[in-house]
Amino acid sequence: MKTDNSKIKLGHGNGGRQMHKLIKDLILPRFNNPWLNRLGDSALIGPENNRIAFTTDSFVVSPLFFKGGDIGKLAVYGTINDLVMSAAVPKFISLALIIEEGLELSVLERILDSITLACKKEKVKVATGDIKVVEKGACDKIFINTSGIGYVLKGRDLTPSSIEPGDAIIITGNIAEHGLAVLLGRRGGELDFNVKSDCASLAGMLLPAVSKVASVRFMRDPTRGGLATTLNEIAEAAGLGVTLEEKEIPVSGKVRAACELLGIDPLYIANEGKALIVVKKSGSARLLRLLKDHPLGKNARIIGSFTAKFKKRVVLNTLAGGERFIDMLISEPLPRIC
Repeated sequence: MKTDNSKIKLGHGNGGRQMHKLIKDLILPRFNNPWLNRLGDSALIGPENNRIAFTTDSFVVSPLFFKGGDIGKLAVYGTINDLVMSAAVPKFISLALIIEEGLELSVLERILDSITLACKKEKVKVATGDIKVVEKGACDKIFINTSGIGYVLKGRDLTPSSIEPGDAIIITGNIAEHGLAVLLGRRGGELDFNVKSDCASLAGMLLPAVSKVASVRFMRDPTRGGLATTLNEIAEAAGLGVTLEEKEIPVSGKVRAACELLGIDPLYIANEGKALIVVKKSGSARLLRLLKDHPLGKNARIIGSFTAKFKKRVVLNTLAGGERFIDMLISEPLPRIC
């Protein structure tokens, strides 16, 4: 069957190979500048010891409410976490609402209450915003766009270019919970594995740890495309290979059972309350202890390392004793998850 490459497809927004190609072929050539070209979770603006992190994101999740979270909580914590990945203390966010005609006011009120609670918990202020209402059918109930501003911890410049062979890779907890919770929510209770989204702010766990462990090289939250796609992004940016140990990747029994039933690989499922951290091997044990002292990091694990043996690829050492390459996500196996 002939493929139509002249139109945008859902796969262009899944965080995988199609989206990266779209960014590199169409977007970067038009907006070429040193802030954007880093392709970080946030743009870092200003002199090295007085930097501001600036990020933006859009949230179009369906359903609006799912076990463990909702689109409002997701918008706040997703924006906060993008700032935290750059070692920035979140301070302000913007809030733009695109609302479909006919949305019940009670639903909007519930979402706004969730946003208010999340901002209060994290001491973040909604500093500006916008509202647009579109005709029925022009969007799916409500879309939210946010931007965030924070102050980068002094002396911290977390970039993939600083990664070296031998550096350890840490995941801060069990993977695949958010995307699976959203998927099961869309099935309307047809399958109930009681999987809850991991949607959470990582500021309270990561910022103190990063301030104490100077050997942290880089951080990124494995959202769209999951652990596999995010590690491929980092490997490509660092120009190094990644070796993963399947036995060390934390997956809960409920998530594993649901993934096996649905035929989905948990490595490609989105997370909204986890971080991948690259740290110098000598500092990995201390960082792991600090993470485990926080409730969100109790299941943190060292899951692999960087290597110079191969470039820009991710290799998984399997439970069966073999090896397999782990590529970026290509298709769109899941519903909108952020």
